[in-house]
Amino acid sequence: MQSNTILIKTNKLQYFCPMETKRQLKVSRLLMRDLGEIIQQEMQAISGGALVTVTKVNVVPDLSLARVYLSVFGKPQKSEIVAKFNTRAREIRGLLGHRVRHQLRIVPELRFFEDDSLDYIDNIENLLKED
Repeated sequence: MQSNTILIKTNKLQYFCPMETKRQLKVSRLLMRDLGEIIQQEMQAISGGALVTVTKVNVVPDLSLARVYLSVFGKPQKSEIVAKFNTRAREIRGLLGHRVRHQLRIVPELRFFEDDSLDYIDNIENLLKED
């Protein structure tokens, strides 16, 4: 039986880090691919001309919830666009259900979050250029 956590020992400290199972990773990749296609092809009205990409999908162990991280380019109102996706999450889940109906019995509930890792990287690069 595969453990869902990893035990890390450092000096005198021990702590557990959650690990995703193979099933979670497969479902995450499937959802990431299909959500990317849905957002690019069928949800252009929500983005309002901005380029929206799915950067990461995390699925909880019981596959009931998927946290979808979106990267928004071309618009300064990133949080507003992500909020629009959250309000239309049921519709997007329905479209996703039609695509993955033969791979998944239950389509996870979707929650969208803004992925600001690229902004963070740009900020670090700008700080390094200043020095």
